[in-house]
Amino acid sequence: SAMRSMSTEEALQTSEVVRTFSGHSGRVTRCVFGPCNKTILTVGEDGCIRQTDTETGALLKLVEAHERPIGDLKISKDGTCFITASQDKYAKLWDIDTLECLKEYNTERPVNACDISPLMDHVLVGGGQEASQVTLTGSRAGKFESKFYHKIFCDELGAVKGHFGPVNAVAYHPDGRSFASGGEDGYVRVHHMDADYFALK
Repeated sequence: SAMRSMSTEEALQTSEVVRTFSGHSGRVTRCVFGPCNKTILTVGEDGCIRQTDTETGALLKLVEAHERPIGDLKISKDGTCFITASQDKYAKLWDIDTLECLKEYNTERPVNACDISPLMDHVLVGGGQEASQVTLTGSRAGKFESKFYHKIFCDELGAVKGHFGPVNAVAYHPDGRSFASGGEDGYVRVHHMDADYFALK
């Protein structure tokens, strides 16, 4: 991973690398700033989470988080926790400071994408089997759904179908009343929550 200086003025933009971060074996799939931009969190194909000091580049914490590659990482709206999605069929909720695993969501399918609701105590995951593995059995067997779980109790609350291939991206709207999903089928779908969703506890 490499860090570059950014500026709102185009004339001040440069391609100069300010700092390079290394350590993951394999590709880095997500890189985000931690609280107050003091740390950087990275995840990758090695299944690890690395917390690095932004100023010095020193590794602060390393967690072997998943048994397979991690494809996504999203931070909660309040900045206290984050969620990871992995090919090991789990999404996991983590404390952003200590990197302690708080909750696990067993989805029984590879997880490519995840998000945390800014409004409800819910998490959203998307994934499914590789399309090449289910061409003869159809989209139902591929489990190409976006699924909701209770953030605290880890219960599955529901699923939204629609894609004909693995779901590779999910994101809640900032108001928490809708979400978007992107699939390997080439479609982006915007889903608006109905009254029944907000009745879920």
